[in-house]
Amino acid sequence: FERALRSQPASPLLEYSWAPPLAYLLIICGNVLVLSSTWALGITGTYLGDYFGILMDEPVTSFPFNITGAPMYYGSTMSFLGTALLYGRPAGVLLTAEVLLVYSIALSYEDPFTSEIYAKRERERRDVGKKMK
Repeated sequence: FERALRSQPASPLLEYSWAPPLAYLLIICGNVLVLSSTWALGITGTYLGDYFGILMDEPVTSFPFNITGAPMYYGSTMSFLGTALLYGRPAGVLLTAEVLLVYSIALSYEDPFTSEIYAKRERERRDVGKKMK
């Protein structure tokens, strides 16, 4: 991303004195969201464990998931936007918007899928409990 931005023209509209501090704030906050969600989920939870039937005991609701349901997506988007602002490249802002759109589409499928696999597991646990009585 950074290398692609370097070859794009800069814009005077993005070269104000407020841009670098905002850029660094976005990059720092974005990385905090991404890294803390990796910490909260662990390696298995981070890398598609739920798609392979490896579920957490409960869905994670602590930080950063109490801020947003998709901290990795929004955190990386914040980092992309921060980088675009830091380099003053409008192309980076447009790419960030495209990334956000793709992440939003992914979430429209991923959120219902994740909700359903946890609901299915709870139904199965209930059914096993009923059979044991």
